[in-house]
Amino acid sequence: MTTAFLVAAALLTCSGAAAAAESSSAAPDAAYRDSFEKWKAELVEDLKQNWLPLAGLFWLKPGSNSFGSDSGNQIVLSTLPAHAGSFEFNGQVVTVKTSPGVEAKIAGKAATTAELQSDASDHPTVLEIGSLRMHVIKRGERIGIRVKDVKSPAVEKFHGMVFFPLDLNYRVTATWVPLTGKKTVDVPDVLGDITPTPVTGEVHFKINGQEVSLTDLGGDPSKGLFFVFNDLTTKTDTYPGGRFLDTDPVVNGTVVLDFNRAHSPPCAVTPFATCPLAPKENRLNIAIPAGEKYDHKNAHH
Repeated sequence: MTTAFLVAAALLTCSGAAAAAESSSAAPDAAYRDSFEKWKAELVEDLKQNWLPLAGLFWLKPGSNSFGSDSGNQIVLSTLPAHAGSFEFNGQVVTVKTSPGVEAKIAGKAATTAELQSDASDHPTVLEIGSLRMHVIKRGERIGIRVKDVKSPAVEKFHGMVFFPLDLNYRVTATWVPLTGKKTVDVPDVLGDITPTPVTGEVHFKINGQEVSLTDLGGDPSKGLFFVFNDLTTKTDTYPGGRFLDTDPVVNGTVVLDFNRAHSPPCAVTPFATCPLAPKENRLNIAIPAGEKYDHKNAHH
């Protein structure tokens, strides 16, 4: 047996061991899987509580906006009495007036007339009539009524979330680059609005051998960053408008980005959400086959 053969065999053995080590490093251990399943369960619960039950979104016009099951109302909701009341909108303030005999509650107390605080406040007012929960939302110049049905069949019909296989190659450590000054990024949303959003910095990292950066959108380095991004998988496998990704706090100038936890926005399951889309700064020219897939068969279109 020649020396050259022995050297070659040793090299093959070493390279094989290295490949095995690299492969095993990409496979998550039981603790990681448990943590991921807990996170996913919380995400599903949020969808079931806050997004899947949504039953309507109605933008108000100045003046009286009648609501009820009769088709002549501005806001038609089949589970309500024919003429349940109206939302009076003066361009800034929304006041609800319910019709006689309609059982409506706010904070557990009977309500006939009340000014409604929007979700732009710390305590939005929730109007309860039967199984419906209604509150005012403010989006740019728009003021609307968002409706939730706590008995919505959409919750029972939900088939769960679909994910790529877990792969720790898509859990990367990024360098945090804080930005000085008052830089903003224009973030589009599904309504067609553009919102200038303050950014505190960027992350720079390498994935699949490529140098990549993402811009944080309104996160806090001491608490955690937030990204809306898309990549080449949006063409086939993931939500076209982009996915959300949250992180833990930045520590010593670095932060972990776990793309296994990239997930679709609520707009993937309901037409009544008003989700941000990936800004041009966060549209990546690479594929990241990790995180939530877009379930074309069962998801909202």
